[in-house]
Amino acid sequence: MTVGIAGAAGTAGGGLAPRARGNLLLLAGCQALGQAANTMMFAATALSVVTFYDNRDLATLPMTMQHLGIMLWVFPASLLMQRIGRRAGFMLGAVVGLVGAGIVGLGLYLASFVTMCLGAVVLGYAVANVHMYRFAAVELVPGAYRAQAISWVTAGGVVAGIIGPGLVRWSHDQILPLYLMTYAVMAGLHLLSILGMAFIRFPAIAAPPPPGIAPRPEEAPRPLRVIAAQPRFVAAVLAAMVAYGAMAFLMGASPLAIVACGLPHAEAHWVLFLHVMGMFVPSFFTGSLIARYGTTQVMLAGVAILALGIVVALMGESAWHFRISMTLNGVGWNFVFVGATTLVTTCYRLSERGKVQALNDFMVFGTTALATFLAGFLQERLGWYPLNWFGVILCVIMLGAVVWLRMQREPAGAAG
Repeated sequence: MTVGIAGAAGTAGGGLAPRARGNLLLLAGCQALGQAANTMMFAATALSVVTFYDNRDLATLPMTMQHLGIMLWVFPASLLMQRIGRRAGFMLGAVVGLVGAGIVGLGLYLASFVTMCLGAVVLGYAVANVHMYRFAAVELVPGAYRAQAISWVTAGGVVAGIIGPGLVRWSHDQILPLYLMTYAVMAGLHLLSILGMAFIRFPAIAAPPPPGIAPRPEEAPRPLRVIAAQPRFVAAVLAAMVAYGAMAFLMGASPLAIVACGLPHAEAHWVLFLHVMGMFVPSFFTGSLIARYGTTQVMLAGVAILALGIVVALMGESAWHFRISMTLNGVGWNFVFVGATTLVTTCYRLSERGKVQALNDFMVFGTTALATFLAGFLQERLGWYPLNWFGVILCVIMLGAVVWLRMQREPAGAAG
């Protein structure tokens, strides 16, 4: 059964109704499961590939193929969801994730690099759905709670940051070949996500107007080119693209860099845990910071934190340099990405959500596909320090995008 937004989210006192809180909690739980599986993919893939594949330059290619899969699937997944509803669409995404994890594991078992890449493309459909959870959160609450809803659901990644790397540490050597059990556990997480999604009550799909009756002007969908031409949309998407690209670029290379420095595989798992904590722990208060200080102020702080993480990385290659730099990398990403997503949700009407959200994620994950591919290639060819110097350039681009955003008129809902 589905419910309307107002009925689920509003109360006479203006706060969130228990049903809305319950829905957000369940959605955050599914976010935790999906992000945990994705975190395990990041943590295990490059290290599992090099156990049988000699060309280390391509160790991160399955991650690139996953992001390519997101690009390929995001429009079909989003448009299908607009037809069949959020719950059915998300459950289908988790089913595909289960299958994709199985294919990646089969590729590792057969020592087939091509099969692992194929499974990663399939997994891209599931990841595309997981990233839409933040948009679905907005539909469960009144407009004044937009930033908080995105932030709360994103905070499900805190659990992902605990259980994801922890499951990799436990599972990577349980059976041979190394990391095979990891992909089996990933499939299990997608199965749990299917079960959790079955209990969430999303708003009903808006019925189209009867034949012969035109929709009201404020409800009629506009052409995508008109929506995408809004300066606020352009600047917000650019900031999200560069933030996610910079984060994925350095995170994708860090396991290889850590092992190349002579540190153990377990250290790579520990650094990834701290990085994911940095990505998602701030979500408990990012929405409140946006409500108090404004979206672009929080995003500027995020750019500064990302830059600080790069400075730490350039100071040395000890375990603590990796730990601190990648933690700051995650915190900076959170501030920029939650702020950018909040602003994107103010740029479209409900009837336009499918195509606009798909365009946003297509652009963002097109960037991360390139970033994850370059991460492994450049780490092997140039090393860790040049990668971080390139990260400085990305921070400058991010700063320009956020300054441009400050020049736009920030809608009231973006800060509330």
